[in-house]
Amino acid sequence: MTAATHSTLFPRVPETADAVLDGLDPEQREVALALSGPVCVLAGAGTGKTRALTHRIAYGVRAGVLQPAGVLAVTFTNRAAGEMRGRLRQLGAGGVQARTFHSAALRQLQFFWPKAIGGELPRLLERKVQLVAEAAARCRLRLDRNELRDVTGEIEWAKVTQTVPADYPAVVAKALRDAPRDPAEIGQVYATYEQLKRDRSVIDFEDVLLLTVGILQDRHDIADQVRRQYQHFVVDEYQDVSPLQQRLLDLWLGDRDNLCVVG
Repeated sequence: MTAATHSTLFPRVPETADAVLDGLDPEQREVALALSGPVCVLAGAGTGKTRALTHRIAYGVRAGVLQPAGVLAVTFTNRAAGEMRGRLRQLGAGGVQARTFHSAALRQLQFFWPKAIGGELPRLLERKVQLVAEAAARCRLRLDRNELRDVTGEIEWAKVTQTVPADYPAVVAKALRDAPRDPAEIGQVYATYEQLKRDRSVIDFEDVLLLTVGILQDRHDIADQVRRQYQHFVVDEYQDVSPLQQRLLDLWLGDRDNLCVVG
């Protein structure tokens, strides 16, 4: 293998903090240098906003302004989080946590559940469609595959907007939302789905966020422990954050404003 090929496969880690900024355009450089929050970056697709974000974190770490273990970078897919971790390592900023909201919340939930609730965390339901189908059948509703997918999506929407089954029809009407079926029927399926989960001691992905929010709200000692660990937060694709994810982010932050969002 030639030296050139080797350096292409394994890019050389920048030798200094300032070297991290090499190759950034003026706007990206401005983002990378804005290390105290709150910072909001608005940019279109393909403008290198995620690149600016990773260089900002790496520059902060290399300059000694940010502690790697004290940074939590949140993005929306496991793939994007993995790419961000890899890029940060290449820039000499290994040790920074880059995760999805669900992954970060699940990690905290698994760690704090024995202390906050006791016992073992319920099993995580990988695919909720089958349980929604069973809930619909118990409500004597026949749903084809498309309707099942739409009703499942509607239950997810209700949960991320923190709408309980009993309130679902009224909330849909108020939001002028076009529900895929009669809202009263969906509310009934939603309530039955929640009961089936309780009966079987399982939780879904939305519950991971809801339970983490609940623990951080109710247990100030645990919230303080999380805030001591993470002092600086970065959120990519911020325009896609749901009300429930925003609530979790607010609890992570507490009364601080060390937040950089990109969208």
